Order: sequence, then structure tokens, then C-alpha cells
Amino acid sequence: MQNDKLVHWFNITWHPSLSRTERSTLRKQRGFTIWFTGLSASGKSTIATALEQHLLHLGLAAYRLDGDNVRFGLNRDLGFSEKDRNENIRRIAEVAKLFADSSTIALTSFISPYRADRATARSLHAATTADANDPTLPFVEVFVDIPVEEAEKRDPKGLYKKARAGEIKEFTGISAPYEAPEAPEIHIRSDKMSVEESVMTIIKYLAEKGLLRAEVVSQTKIS
Repeated sequence: MQNDKLVHWFNITWHPSLSRTERSTLRKQRGFTIWFTGLSASGKSTIATALEQHLLHLGLAAYRLDGDNVRFGLNRDLGFSEKDRNENIRRIAEVAKLFADSSTIALTSFISPYRADRATARSLHAATTADANDPTLPFVEVFVDIPVEEAEKRDPKGLYKKARAGEIKEFTGISAPYEAPEAPEIHIRSDKMSVEESVMTIIKYLAEKGLLRAEVVSQTKIS
């Protein structure tokens, strides 16, 4: 309601542009969001980076959002309290939605520990239908699963060690909760699958759901 009042006060009007179907046809690809979630050191950023590279090699427009290009820019005013984490994910979801709406494949790689926040991200994409002939933006949740004990063994940045020592407060998996997805589109056990196997698992899913063109899928060997 408050946002509606602000829009009215500034006399801002929503102007329709190309339909999503028109844009996808012209760009020869569908836009959608692949949302990677998992503990720190689970491997989600590594897999997302490899997937982005593979999609680009296939000639598709893709862009990855992660802590490096969001936390130091758009969200540099946010900390790691639950409230700030909520806002961090909300902003990321809005940006990913815009990328997807432009017929770009958006990849997000964030812990995103709360189910409610991830549900909000999904609902933002689901609410983008302009009319009956314009499909909603697909949202693909990828749970990069790893036991916290394995994540601690990896600990490339020494964050778990600092969290155990009390040097980092509200650290997910140690002093802050991680709410694992209950029904993700894709479930990857990164302690049992290689990066290459993980990427192929995602590509196979996208192909089965018709999110990638057949001629593009033919360039990838899917077993």
C-alpha cells in the first residue's frame, strides 16, 4: 500500500513494452533464473561459474550474480542480520527477475538460508505474467547439498574456523540456521558429484523442461 501511494504521489505510470514472448523470439532464447542455494563452501559458486561458462560457450546470454558483484555494490549497505539477509535476497531476486525478463539466463549463487526468502524470490518470478499468452518466468532452485562437516573440511576462506572461535557472528550452519529446500527442482550432492557432472545434471533438466532450444542442447553430450 505504501509503495502504491508513492507511485501515485510521483505520478509514475507503468508503460508496457515488448511482450516476453516477442523478446524471447527475437533473442532466440528464453529467460529464466537458476537459483543456487547451499552452505558456505558447498561448491555452489564453483558450479554456477562452470554452468555460466558452458551456457556462454553454447551462444546463450547468461549472467551470474554472487557476493562479489552484489555485496560490494548494490547491497553494500547490508550486514548479516536476519533482516539484512532478507533484504539482500529480495534485492537479488528483483535483479534476477529483470535479467530473466530480458531473455537472459540469470544465475544466482547465495547461501539464501531461509525458505521464506527463497519462496519470495520464486513468487516474484511467478507474478510476471503479462497476459494469458505471455508465460511466467521459470525459476529453477538448485540445492547444492553437503554435510556441514564436509563444508568445514573444505573451508577455503577459513570462515568456519573463525565462526567456531566466535570471531564471526550469525554464521550459517554454525550460529545461524540453514533451512534446506524441501522440494528443489535439482538436488546436487557436491561431495559425491564432480563439477562437470553437476553442470550436466542441470543442463539435462533444462533440456527436459524445454528451457533450451533443441539445436543448443545438441551441442552438449548428455548421458
